[in-house]
Amino acid sequence: MGPCQNCLMTIVYGISNCDTVKSARAWLTAHAQPHNFHDLKKSGVPSNLLPLWIHAIGTHKLINRQGTTWRKLDIAAQNAAIDDAGAIALMIAQPSIIKRPVVDWGGGIVTVGFEPAIWSHRLSV
Repeated sequence: MGPCQNCLMTIVYGISNCDTVKSARAWLTAHAQPHNFHDLKKSGVPSNLLPLWIHAIGTHKLINRQGTTWRKLDIAAQNAAIDDAGAIALMIAQPSIIKRPVVDWGGGIVTVGFEPAIWSHRLSV
């Protein structure tokens, strides 16, 4: 998909085999919302964007502390993610720790997770 000249391109960051990411991408397609997909495992975590994501979302929402990847970490690794620098290092090292999908709607608007009601409102704005 080429760059959109007159609109903001939505970018979905996630992992291709994640069911939530699959549902989110299907929803966007069904609602005629053009988007690009960035696979965090195959293409890497965009480290230059992590500070922006943390500012927009916060590490408490961005890091999935309920998932298997978090539970498999030792206490020292979990504790290292207490500040932004440690959280960034962890997300780069363990892309699966990032809650999915992270969606950059353009214009500095970033969300995490798939919430159809919120997304519908977002598209109507």
